[in-house]
Amino acid sequence: MRFSVLLACLALPAGAQEVSELFLRGYSVIPAPQRVQLEPGEVVFGPDWRIDAPRDGIAVRSLIADAASFHMIALDRGAGAGKRVRLAVQPGTVSTGLDAEIDKQAYRLRIADREIEIAGNGDPGLFYGVQTLLQLLKRDSAGRLVLPRGTIEDWPRLQLRFLHWDTKHHQDRMETLKRYLDWTARFKANMIGFELEDKFEYPSHPAIGAPGAFTTAELQEIVDYGLERHIQVVPVVQAPAHMAYVLKHPEFARLRADGNNYQSAMCDPQTYDLIFSMYDDVIKATKGVDYFYVSTDEVYYAGIDCQKTYNDENRSLMWVDFTRRATDFMTKRGRRPLAWVEYPLLPEHAGMLPPALIDGVIGEEEYLEAENRLGMRQMAYVSMQGAEFLFPQSLPHAGARGFSAGHLQSAFESIRNGRHWRGKPIGVFGAAWDDSGLHNETFWLGWSAVAQWGWNPGAARPEQHVADFMKVYYGPGAAGLTEVYRSMQRQADEWQRTWDLVVSKAREPGYGNSYGKGIGTTRYDQTLDPPPLPAMPDLEIKAAFGDKYATYLAENRHRMLENDALVTSLYENILRVDRNRYNLEVYLALARFMGHHWALLDGLHGAERAMARAAESARNGKPEEAVGNLVGAHNRVGRMQKDGERIFGELTRVFEKSRLPKGLSAGGRKFVHVLDDTKDHWADRTPDLGYMMAPERSIGLEAWQKRLGEVIQAYAKRHNVPVKGLGEARLEE
Repeated sequence: MRFSVLLACLALPAGAQEVSELFLRGYSVIPAPQRVQLEPGEVVFGPDWRIDAPRDGIAVRSLIADAASFHMIALDRGAGAGKRVRLAVQPGTVSTGLDAEIDKQAYRLRIADREIEIAGNGDPGLFYGVQTLLQLLKRDSAGRLVLPRGTIEDWPRLQLRFLHWDTKHHQDRMETLKRYLDWTARFKANMIGFELEDKFEYPSHPAIGAPGAFTTAELQEIVDYGLERHIQVVPVVQAPAHMAYVLKHPEFARLRADGNNYQSAMCDPQTYDLIFSMYDDVIKATKGVDYFYVSTDEVYYAGIDCQKTYNDENRSLMWVDFTRRATDFMTKRGRRPLAWVEYPLLPEHAGMLPPALIDGVIGEEEYLEAENRLGMRQMAYVSMQGAEFLFPQSLPHAGARGFSAGHLQSAFESIRNGRHWRGKPIGVFGAAWDDSGLHNETFWLGWSAVAQWGWNPGAARPEQHVADFMKVYYGPGAAGLTEVYRSMQRQADEWQRTWDLVVSKAREPGYGNSYGKGIGTTRYDQTLDPPPLPAMPDLEIKAAFGDKYATYLAENRHRMLENDALVTSLYENILRVDRNRYNLEVYLALARFMGHHWALLDGLHGAERAMARAAESARNGKPEEAVGNLVGAHNRVGRMQKDGERIFGELTRVFEKSRLPKGLSAGGRKFVHVLDDTKDHWADRTPDLGYMMAPERSIGLEAWQKRLGEVIQAYAKRHNVPVKGLGEARLEE
């Protein structure tokens, strides 16, 4: 008797099996394999197995290292009698019917009682077969490591599976990026889109690289580490738009289009000299990589600096001209260029694109016909993080803005059914933008989903993927983490919602957006109105805080209780999980940061009520009681303010375990901070991590306390009442 087969994904699947047979047998593999043929029973695995491989390599070293790290099994190498794990590259082992670049990623894994065979069509396939074996290992009820008996034949549907590292607003440490590459490899993704901005030194223009930016040698070290694991770290260099990281420097001011920092002047030959010299710098630091993202992201104002009439047609033609030049530049240097093919390109000009260009976003339906005639390739583009703050909304959720199926469901449907299938798709790009400052640790559920569906579109529905991810990424000891993610989402969504949005007084209006210059330029900040202060001589107060924020306050105790349960679950799981504890440490710091917000709302409301009691005491001729209530209100707000700074300090400490301090000064150089002229990025608002505390700091609690203290002293002096305990950090009723 044999169990049913998970059919191969030779073409876009009409429908996926609801739950895979591997999953129903209690096994998790990311990505879900193309073809699985299971037999009854399990194979017991342990230290009595030996590795039989003709040569050492990353596949063998990965098997030994992860078996020891994740399963506490020490595997030795050597042929001969006994139980063996045989590893070999055998071209043609698996017939995929696809192109050579995909074919070499295929593998066959056979699991029998005394022999496990992993045969790869090429080195990548052998490595991926090892990753599947490692993920399949699990403990049975007797505590033994077991594997399912049977055969897996597997290969990716899409050749290039990109995960996006966006470093506009932070710089990860070297050891962090290597850990990210390790997990990227375990999920069988083989491309990183590394959006460098100013986190690279650019030797030809040293002013561009931020203090502490990666050197040429360091970037090559990252690239080499990836290449060993069959991952290409592909540079993404933003140009000719999103160039504030360059144009903010005085030496490049002459190249600002129409005087704005956002886009370079595309009719100035020196712009091309600058951009192409930056390309050359990065190419020299990424040897061994075959691709290069020339970006062209959101070039809203192409040609605004030119003498030609600035209109839709000339804007589109200028965009085409840049793209053709960039493609020619890359082709001569042995790189295949990728770009965001989107506005302002007009459909009638799409036929002018260079065929070698890969469309990284397939921005308009109308481009497809021309791209197909040219033989261009396309990427399935999905964004795993939108404009949300603190935590991505990956799972289905209902909030004040209505119901959303979440990023995972959107990516699942888009990769499975998107317009790229009517072109010549070559890969998938899973974007995770840094615009809202989310820590990269919050992206792993989304990144793993992109790896999943880029390999096998339509397989493993989002619900199964979430369950598989929790087991594979955190280990079998994790418990209740799906609900932790849901709670993190709810808390982050409510945190973002429960602030006032006010026109910014600190930030200048922007330059414009895709609708034109001067449109959408207003900048907004988050804040709250503090409780009104009591008025002398009788401490009269109009309770405005409780009225204005009544809706928030009605929900606040529920949010506080939910946060307490969330924090408790995170503490428990940090003790339980076998892998990626730091990921949960980041979540814990964020959960406590969000929990402080609910305490702040409660504290400000409590202070207002205390001041109202003081006014009542004053009316009743009880000045000592009135002063006591005022002191209680003063100290309560002071405690909230100090708690907020302490919790933010802890969050900063946790974040900076994996990344350099934001806005770092190093080597005698200071970070130059300017805002993007067209984007209202939350993470762009301060040069350091302070943007996360900016909403609370904008309330002005220290100044509010000082003014209340002055009222207390004046009222006490007027009534000859001593002031006791003012400024003490004690818990008041």
